[in-house]
Amino acid sequence: MNTPLSEHGSTFRGALTGLLGIGTYLPSRQITNEMICERIDRSDEWIRSRSGIRFRYWAEPTETVEFMAATAAERALEHAGIAASEVGCVIVSTVSHLHQFPSLAAGVAHRIGAATPGAFDISAGCAGFSYGLSLASDMVAAGSARYVLVIAVERLSELLDHEDSGTAFLFGDGAGAAVVGPCDQPGVGPVVWGSDGSHKETIRQSHSWAALRDAPAPEWPVITMDGREVFRWAAYQLGPIAARTLEQAGVTVRDLDSFIPHQANMRIIDELVKELGIPDHVAVARSVEIHGNTSAVSIPLAIQELLASGQARPGGLALLLSFGTGLVWGGQVVRLPPAPTGPPVQATTAPAHPTKEN
Repeated sequence: MNTPLSEHGSTFRGALTGLLGIGTYLPSRQITNEMICERIDRSDEWIRSRSGIRFRYWAEPTETVEFMAATAAERALEHAGIAASEVGCVIVSTVSHLHQFPSLAAGVAHRIGAATPGAFDISAGCAGFSYGLSLASDMVAAGSARYVLVIAVERLSELLDHEDSGTAFLFGDGAGAAVVGPCDQPGVGPVVWGSDGSHKETIRQSHSWAALRDAPAPEWPVITMDGREVFRWAAYQLGPIAARTLEQAGVTVRDLDSFIPHQANMRIIDELVKELGIPDHVAVARSVEIHGNTSAVSIPLAIQELLASGQARPGGLALLLSFGTGLVWGGQVVRLPPAPTGPPVQATTAPAHPTKEN
């Protein structure tokens, strides 16, 4: 277990807000490395050695982004003991909602019965959960809403070139949600976030949806990525970002109960652990092995995984750290929510009928 803050002379600085509940959704179709290798000239060993990934989950056609997001949101509300009617705002992070408007958040709010909350989508790629969490905490602290739902959801399998050996094996689908509300002690530290548009081509959509309008035989836009450049950027930039995040929160790595970085690549995670000097008592999220890279969904999935397994404790301090397309990044220290009833579990079946939204 973590050593109390007082023994180190540290004081966690943050808003009187916190994560009250967590909920996730994993699609019904598990995809192994062997299944991926049927379409790319690679092996299971090659994939695991470069990414740490063994399998991921892809959504069936009826597992739409609205369905997955709403299911995760309902589970988070149940975990927090908060009624949907009490939610004052719904924030959804996604890059795979294929309708420009209306917002996915508005549809999710209606679907879960959340009366008439504020509702909007954000596009911050893999850093979206950290961005949404910061916005939610600020809303609650300012009195703009008492409870805010932060949801991350992706169907990245729909945006993959399944014959691209650089990306086909990386990404998974799913949803994760958290309820943010008032607390009697600091629960969400200051966000350290930013962007560097000079690297915007490193992770991007191959071409605009507008290209589909005029092309006689249009190609579907897909994820394209310069993996080496992304790895190089992460190796040099994430350590200092994490250090600033800890400094802003007034804590050190020894005060942490867990370290929960974006689950992009096991090698990146291991390098960060070394660079930051993460002590042995700190649980480190490595769920990329079983979920793949689920973009912004990876952090709520990892939070639930660590809490359910007992590796991290409710109320313990966790360093969240994420980065993604833009390039953008975000990090904050948070107190973890109560322990969930179990880890993220694959859906046994997909819905029988799709909704109209996707």
